[in-house]
Amino acid sequence: SAELWLLPALAALFPPLPGPGAPSSAEVGLGALPAELRAAVRALVGNLDALFTALGLREESFAVGTLSRVIAAELAGYAPARNRRRMATNKASVIFVDRTLDLAGAVGHHGDNLAEKILSVLPKLPGHKTDVMVNMVELTALQTTDETCSIIAPGCLAQPNDPAAQALWESFMNFKQKEAVMEARRHLVEAASRENLPIKMSMGEVTPEQLSSYIQLFRNNLKALENHCGLLQLVLAMVQTLKHPQTSKWDNFLAFERLLLQTIGESEMPSVLNQLLPMIRSYNKRTKDDYTCEDFLVLLVYMYSVVGEIKSGKELDTAEEKVKKALVEAICDEPEPSPVLQKIT
Repeated sequence: SAELWLLPALAALFPPLPGPGAPSSAEVGLGALPAELRAAVRALVGNLDALFTALGLREESFAVGTLSRVIAAELAGYAPARNRRRMATNKASVIFVDRTLDLAGAVGHHGDNLAEKILSVLPKLPGHKTDVMVNMVELTALQTTDETCSIIAPGCLAQPNDPAAQALWESFMNFKQKEAVMEARRHLVEAASRENLPIKMSMGEVTPEQLSSYIQLFRNNLKALENHCGLLQLVLAMVQTLKHPQTSKWDNFLAFERLLLQTIGESEMPSVLNQLLPMIRSYNKRTKDDYTCEDFLVLLVYMYSVVGEIKSGKELDTAEEKVKKALVEAICDEPEPSPVLQKIT
């Protein structure tokens, strides 16, 4: 089928289920999975049980997809979980969904959500999967242009002891970007006013530069820094995300995906692939705004996921061959292939 040439890329991103000769998908249990995946499932089940224990939950599990059924069954039969369910007082429904059933959701760039951009753009906090490093140099007198400066310990998004920071993070997740940025300005102005800092409120559009100037007011006031450190970390995360070159690429992804959804009904897949072809450039010909090889793999996975039934034929074969050739050349020209590209190749 037209999707077959994408399978090596998908196999690197999502663990495969047993091949021919193995039990059918309805019969697959934990023992049918590869050893590494079995260990990962057991670790996940243990972590979920620990979480539900802390929350005092008695869960009812539902599963959509083969791997999800395996995980739900393992959790149902997990001895500590059975004991917990007998004692727990709070009820909850847990739905496990195989991510491979919605590749478009996994690789798409969704809407105008600032929280998703922050989590995607900023580097991961060491030892954590769901938090990021926030560069705190701006709150110090240290002068450096090195973005990877490691003298100052990084900040992060988790601020459980700061109600203002928690409220701002909620707005990052639930508001559109423009509204979330205005919320950040409002929180900063309120914090500065409480500390009697000489802040000048300005109307109109909020810019990252304006927020940086507000943050500078806290820099030489240790008491104000201590009182509002959590809030300042979140605003810094937002400013650094909005200034990050990857953010403009994110917006380009989103624009392309929306355009694709509008045109895919009118255009055949070959014409969409032909539009994509000139955008595939090797390392030496790329600018910072151009898509990388990984970016194209993400786009292709998205395209083949949303297009539905594909009419095969000579025109499609020709278009796919051109894209494959250009992509292979671009991958071979990479001076330092990323870990994902290395795994795929």
